[in-house]
Amino acid sequence: MSQYDWAKTAPGAGAGTQTQQIDVGLRAHMNKVYGTMSIGMLITALAAWAISGLATTTDPSNAAAQLGNGTLLTSFGTLIYGSPLKWVIMFAPLAFVFGLSAMINRMSAATAQLVFYAFAAVMGLSLSSIFLVYTGFSIIQIFLITAISFASLSLWGYTTKKDISAWGSFLIMGVVGLIIASIVNIFMQSEALMFAISAIGVLIFAGLTAYDTQKIKNDYIAHAAHGDSEWLGKAAIMGALNLYLDFINMFIFLLQLFGNRE
Repeated sequence: MSQYDWAKTAPGAGAGTQTQQIDVGLRAHMNKVYGTMSIGMLITALAAWAISGLATTTDPSNAAAQLGNGTLLTSFGTLIYGSPLKWVIMFAPLAFVFGLSAMINRMSAATAQLVFYAFAAVMGLSLSSIFLVYTGFSIIQIFLITAISFASLSLWGYTTKKDISAWGSFLIMGVVGLIIASIVNIFMQSEALMFAISAIGVLIFAGLTAYDTQKIKNDYIAHAAHGDSEWLGKAAIMGALNLYLDFINMFIFLLQLFGNRE
């Protein structure tokens, strides 16, 4: 029986008060998680849009290169998309995730939040190339589909009585497999493998959305009684990071599957 269930059923006059305090605190905690994640998403979207605008031009006299689809690149666009710097940009978000996860215990909650927002901006730089590959309408359409799917899955993960903690190890193994397969396909350029990666990726991150939501809820319930506001602040940021990654990856894989290319 979880601590939350115990609080609901424990005898004594204080049990109801304790449960009510946990419920109120949990709502505030989840609001902070979703709020932090939403700000991160906004930063990513604005960064991606602004950088793609700086990287492309409609004036041939200002173009430094031209892509196969006719898109004209500025010298800045050639630097970030056509030079070895593109590999640094591609893997920089991954380095941020590992760095934040490893160092968060040595950071204050405020510092961790700033690092998360910096990560969101770097992710925007990494994702800016989608505006060169897919139509603007397609990007918006897939984003809305992802948002509806994410909200439904997260709500289910929050409200379900089923314990899905056993999904964790399986899903993480799936993510590792996706990373390895994606790196291999950078060199193979196999459309069939890319389709398989995208389809499996959607399923894995759909599962992770529900799993991470339930885990954020259960972690709060398990630690709320300790009253460690600093820990809870960091937990909210890490929860926002996990859900942010679930959303972004589900969006990318859906875009690869169903997006209309330029």
